[in-house]
Amino acid sequence: MSTLTDVGNLMYLYIDEIEPGEGTDAPEFLINATAKLLNQKEERNWIPIIVKETGKDQYEVIGNAFVYAVAKAAELERVWCIIAETTDSALEVTKALSREIIPQVNLSSATRDEIAAALKFLIDQPGSPLKGIKLAVAINRIEDDPCRKYWKSFTPIIKLSCGITAGKKLDALKQVFYLAPEKYPDMPKVNLSAATRDEIEAALKYLLDQPGSPLKGIKLAVAINRIEEDPCRKYWKTLTPITKLKCGITVGKKLDALKQVFYLAPEPYPDVITEPALLETFTATELKAMAKKRELAVPKGAKKGDLVTLLSAA
Repeated sequence: MSTLTDVGNLMYLYIDEIEPGEGTDAPEFLINATAKLLNQKEERNWIPIIVKETGKDQYEVIGNAFVYAVAKAAELERVWCIIAETTDSALEVTKALSREIIPQVNLSSATRDEIAAALKFLIDQPGSPLKGIKLAVAINRIEDDPCRKYWKSFTPIIKLSCGITAGKKLDALKQVFYLAPEKYPDMPKVNLSAATRDEIEAALKYLLDQPGSPLKGIKLAVAINRIEEDPCRKYWKTLTPITKLKCGITVGKKLDALKQVFYLAPEPYPDVITEPALLETFTATELKAMAKKRELAVPKGAKKGDLVTLLSAA
C-alpha cells in the first residue's frame, strides 16, 4: 500500500490565490457551457486542479487547466486542488496525465509496438499529414534500420522510402518522438601508409555505415582497389592523392571523413626514385633537380613527361 505524504494532499483553496499558468486551448464554448452546468447543478469541481506552490498562499496551475478555466467562468470562490511537487519531472508527468501535453517516445530505442502506436496516433489525428502512408511499411523500415540508435535527427527516415518525406510529414513525428542517440562506436585509426586490403575495407565500411555519412554512394570495391594498389601510397604525406584516384572520394567532406579512421606514417623517399607513378607526384622543377643530382643530361625544353621518362629509365 502507498502512503500519503505532505505533497499531494487535497486542498480547498481560494481561486484568487491561483494563477492560471499556461492556460488551456479548450474552445470558449466548452468552458462557458461547462461553467453554466456547474452553476445549475450547484456543484463543486470534483475533478481537482493540480497546482504548485509559488509562495505563501500563492499557487500556479500545472494540470487540469480546463477545470480551472471552468471554475473561473463559473465564478467559484474556492476550488478543490492537489498541490504537486515543484520539480520539472512532476510538471511534465502532471501535464501528460491531464492530457495537456503529448508524451514522447525515444525513437532511438523504441520497440516495434511503441513505434506502431505512436505512428497510428499521428495518422488518426484529423488532418494528419501522414494520412495515406503505408503504416506497416513505415513501422518495418524504421524499426529495422540498424543505424536508428545513432540518428541525431529524423532526416534519415526520408531515405527509408516509407512515405514519410521532408516537410510536414517529417515534422509531425516530433509530436510523439524524440531522439537520445547512442554514441557511435569509435574505431582505432589505421596507418594508411601500410594498411592491408582488409584494414582499408573495414575502415571504409565503418565510415559508410555511419548515419548521414558523406561517403554514401561511393563504389566501395573501386575505392578499396585503387587505394590499396597505388604504388605511391606508402609515401603519401597527406590524403589528397586519393582525390586523384577517381574512386568517388573528392575534396571536402568526403576526404575529411577519412581522417576519422586513417592516419599516415609515410616511408622516406628512396635515394634514387625510378617509379614513374612516384615521379609523377613531383613538379617539373623538382624532377630537374633530381636529374641534375644524378648527373643526367636534361634535353633542352624537356617537359614533365620527358623528365619522368628520363628518370625512370636511368
